[in-house]
Amino acid sequence: MKFLVTSIEFDLSTDDDSIPEHIHEQVQQELRDEYIGTHWDADDEDDLVEEITCASGWCINSIDYVHVLS
Repeated sequence: MKFLVTSIEFDLSTDDDSIPEHIHEQVQQELRDEYIGTHWDADDEDDLVEEITCASGWCINSIDYVHVLS
């Protein structure tokens, strides 16, 4: 199945509380910019999440997508 990512939020929590909040927001926005609007081939939603997690290196808190018909 093909998916188009329309919205995504990553889990940027770390064990290091010394990282300023504005850095987290900057990274979150950069990741959104990189992944929103991208197309992915995956078996289902769980596979989609796994594919993006592996590609980005970050876990996903939430994702919205649409199925792309061929």
